[in-house]
Amino acid sequence: MFASVAATPAPRHGGLHAPALKPMFSLFLALKYLRPRRGIASVVTLLSILGVTIGVAIVIIVRAVFTGFGDTWQRKILDFKPHIVVRPDYRGTLTNVEELCAQYDALPGVIASSPSIETRVLAEYDKRILAPILLGVDAERIQKMLPLEMWNGRFDLHDSNVVIGVDMARQLGLTVGDELLLYSPMNLIDKDEIYFPERLNVSGVFSTGQAEFDSGYVFVSLPVARDLAGVRSGANSINLRVEHPHRLKPWYQGGYSEGIVSEVRTISREILGTPRIRVSTWQELDSLIFNAVATEKNMMTLLLIFISIVAIFCVVNTIIVITIQKTHEVGLLKALGFSTSQLTMTFVLYGWIQCLIGTALGIGLAFLVLNNLQNLVDFLASCGMDVFPKAVYGLDALPWRVVPFEIVQVAVLVIVFCALASLLPAWRAAAMAPVNALRKE
Repeated sequence: MFASVAATPAPRHGGLHAPALKPMFSLFLALKYLRPRRGIASVVTLLSILGVTIGVAIVIIVRAVFTGFGDTWQRKILDFKPHIVVRPDYRGTLTNVEELCAQYDALPGVIASSPSIETRVLAEYDKRILAPILLGVDAERIQKMLPLEMWNGRFDLHDSNVVIGVDMARQLGLTVGDELLLYSPMNLIDKDEIYFPERLNVSGVFSTGQAEFDSGYVFVSLPVARDLAGVRSGANSINLRVEHPHRLKPWYQGGYSEGIVSEVRTISREILGTPRIRVSTWQELDSLIFNAVATEKNMMTLLLIFISIVAIFCVVNTIIVITIQKTHEVGLLKALGFSTSQLTMTFVLYGWIQCLIGTALGIGLAFLVLNNLQNLVDFLASCGMDVFPKAVYGLDALPWRVVPFEIVQVAVLVIVFCALASLLPAWRAAAMAPVNALRKE
C-alpha cells in the first residue's frame, strides 16, 4: 500500500504546464512581446499599428463621404423634384388636368399635385445669355408641391413674374425687381410662326444648395409657359408629391401593380381614356445619379481596402522581425514541452492584437476627422486649395454619414485578413526544431 502511494505522482498546482494556464499562455506571451522596449521591434510594431490606423480611417472616411453624397442628393432631389410624374407615352399634352389633379389629391398619401410644362429656353439680361429649363406650374398648387427656401424676394408666379435660382441670378447679375427676357425654343422648331420673347419680372430668388437646380431652373406660371412652349391648353405632365417617397416602388420592383403608383396609373387611364400613360417615380427619373454614386462608392472602397492590406503586410513583417529576435526563446520553450500550436497562436495573437489596436484607433481617427471635415475643407480653401468646389460637386458643404454596419464590415475584414496573413510566418517560426532554434545566433 505504501509503495503504491509513493509511486503516485503529486498533483502539479504550479508551472506553465498546469491545465488552467494552457489557454492563457499564448495570450500572456503575445502581450509580453508587445511591451514597448528600446529596439527595432518596438519601432516596427508602432509603425504597423499606425499603418492599420490610417488605412482603416481612410476607408471609413471615404465611405462616409460617399454615403453623405447619396443622402444629400436624394434629399435635395426629393425637396425640389416631384415624387411621381405622369406624362403621355407619346409626344403631346395631357388634357383634363384639373380633373386629374383633383382625383390625385383625393388619394391617401398624396400631399399635392400640379400640372407642369417643362421646356428649355434662352434667358437674356444685360447681353448675358443662359439656357435654363423653364418650369411652368400652377401658381396656387406649386406652393404645396415645392417648399423652396427663398434667398431673396418671394415665390410669386402671378401675372408675368418669374422665380430664378441664386446661381443663375449671380451669373446674370439679376436681383428682385429686374426684368428678364425669355426666348421660346419654338422659333427653331416651327418655321411658320414667330414666337415673341416674354419680358418677365423677377419676383424671387430661391436657393437649394445644389448647383444644378440653382443655376438651371426658372419658374413661371402655366399661361406664360404655354406661350413659350407653343401649347394651347393642358400640360406636358402632372407632378405629385407624396408623404412617404421612400416607399414608392419603380416599375421594375412591382410599382405598377401596387401602391400609389398603381392607383395613379388607373385613374389616369380612366379619365384620359388611353392606356398610353407613363407613370414614373423619382427613383426612375434620377436613377443615373444614385447608381453612379453607389458604383463610385464600391469601387473606391475596393481600392482603399488595398491600403489596409498593405498595412496588414506591415504587421506580418513585424511578426517576422519578432520571430527572428525570439528564436532562442522559441527553441527553449519547445524544449520545455510547449506545443507548436501554442507558439503559433502566440505570434498570431501578437499580430492580431496589433490589428485590433490599429482598427480601434482608426475608427476613432475617422470620427475625429469627419467631425472636423468641413473645417479642414475651409482651411484648405483659404490656402488656395479648393478641394470641394460647388460648381463641380453641386453642393454647398461636404456631406458625410457613418453607417454602423460599414464600420463593423471594415473592422472585421481587416482583423480577419490580419489573422490569416499572420498564420504562415507564425507557423514557420513555431515549427522550428528546438535544437536548430537554440543553435541559431
